[in-house]
Amino acid sequence: MKRTLTCMLTLSLTAAAVSTAHAETTLRMSHFWPGASSINKNAFEAWAEAVEEDSNGSLTIENYPSQTLSQADETYDAVVNGIADIGITAQGYTNGRFPLSQIVELPGVANESAEQGACVLQMLYDDGQIADEYDDTHVLFMFTTGPGYIHTRDTDVQKPSDLEGLRIRRPTAVAGNILKNMGAEPTGMPAPEIYTSMQRGVLDGVSLPWEGMKTFRLNELTEYHTQVPFYTLIFVATMSQDKYDSLSPEQQKAIDENSGMKWAKKAGKVFAADDKAGKRQAEEAGHTIRVIDNPLEDSAWEKPLKAGIDKYLGDLESRGLDQARDVYYAALEARKSCSAE
Repeated sequence: MKRTLTCMLTLSLTAAAVSTAHAETTLRMSHFWPGASSINKNAFEAWAEAVEEDSNGSLTIENYPSQTLSQADETYDAVVNGIADIGITAQGYTNGRFPLSQIVELPGVANESAEQGACVLQMLYDDGQIADEYDDTHVLFMFTTGPGYIHTRDTDVQKPSDLEGLRIRRPTAVAGNILKNMGAEPTGMPAPEIYTSMQRGVLDGVSLPWEGMKTFRLNELTEYHTQVPFYTLIFVATMSQDKYDSLSPEQQKAIDENSGMKWAKKAGKVFAADDKAGKRQAEEAGHTIRVIDNPLEDSAWEKPLKAGIDKYLGDLESRGLDQARDVYYAALEARKSCSAE
């Protein structure tokens, strides 16, 4: 009888310990956006608050912005390796790792807004078109910037040949290849490093959406903006699979209820609002803004952009990704039901 009571007490204490562990779980979230940015505050901190509330306080999210926990190009691996529990980063910062996902970055796929791009990318993931690329983590939601444009310090870019020889920061190899087609000299670097590089004259310009111009204060360093939508930068918010599996069913439910299309669209709306604010900054500063709304139908811009599309899809097929064009067409189809509200 005494032994039975002892066993029961041990089991009871063990259960209590497990319950306490689940009741006070802290998740470390890493990303590269500045802590003061509206993206951090209105998307990532808002997501963390929603998860904490839906878990009845049993989950706490520790937010590490500005690359304080992991560098932008190492964040996905930081999640895989357990350095961060949650990571938010651009897939293109790990070149070649998410080739099918980056199809969404091609010209014409998501040329309306960040809301449209987020919807297209999340739909491709939900439909299984690109899901295999994320087998090593637990994806929370996906999203994109709005269309990316060309912004320069002192060159008025009106046609592709005006980019000849200019050192332009490119966000990913996909956008870099298209910039090269247009005569520019693309240079890769994470967004937080751009401001200093432009100050030092290392760069003549950047390729970014209006949101990035605002977030990283680059309207301070540029005078000319060519609003030609030639790419969209994609992002993933993802979680360590081991960490997710260690949570209680109730905690997992709180995560699940704040995943998928619901938060893809919310993040898209935050980016879209910042796009408007970023452009307004440039307008109020009296900058020159050139607008090319449909570059794939423009005689000057059409050739280098279509060449970039064909080269990227062809490169994927040469790597054995025979489904590349199917994914591309699926993205174009998804675009129809993802038009900006």
